[in-house]
Amino acid sequence: MTTEVQQSIPINTIHITGKAAAKVKDFARQRAMERFGLKVAVKGGGCSGLTYVLDIADGPEETDKVIEDQGIELYVPKKSFVFLAGTLLDFSDGLNGKGFVFSNPNAKKTCGCGTSFSV
Repeated sequence: MTTEVQQSIPINTIHITGKAAAKVKDFARQRAMERFGLKVAVKGGGCSGLTYVLDIADGPEETDKVIEDQGIELYVPKKSFVFLAGTLLDFSDGLNGKGFVFSNPNAKKTCGCGTSFSV
């Protein structure tokens, strides 16, 4: 992922790459879900203070902001959105590990595992 891609993401949204969207669709297909989206949130915890939370959901909750990108609906709780605005969600299956990767411009410090950050 290049810096150019990260800089082109508007700070009032969240973007998911095609590779990450394909992986979400695979997970939903494995669960035999016809209607689905990706819940993207943060919660307190982890070695840096906040931890990313991802889950396949069958629809948004009343307080979720719904963002559509790459054919996927992202359900973001409004309380989490403030920490995630401008984030690029990608998927890596390289030699250094496999999983979703967050490029979050709001993170001032991240841990080595990439799932915990502070603002």
